[in-house]
Amino acid sequence: MSYRYMRMILMFDMPTDTADERKAYRKFRKFLLSEGFLMHQFSVYSKLLLNGTANQAMLGRLRENNPQKGHITLLTVTEKQFARMIYLHGEKDTSIANTEDRIVFLGEDYHGED
Repeated sequence: MSYRYMRMILMFDMPTDTADERKAYRKFRKFLLSEGFLMHQFSVYSKLLLNGTANQAMLGRLRENNPQKGHITLLTVTEKQFARMIYLHGEKDTSIANTEDRIVFLGEDYHGED
């Protein structure tokens, strides 16, 4: 089985003027965290995906949980492209949660293709 790691980058801007809008914002953010998205900056999140199939499945779940207000933008890049991100200020998040090393393969079929 071949794995083509990719990174889904999600950026959103949602209104928070009313109590209902703030509730929708909190619900959407909680959904992102429960799906394994990591916050890079306020309203900028990313998720590591194994391949295009996982990307399409995640896109479907995002559509099902779309808050319907504001702007939500997605960009999917390869993990190699994501790793070349340039930091003008601040430090790169080097925690294990932000790398492909957090993936664990169960079973005997995986033989490690790097």
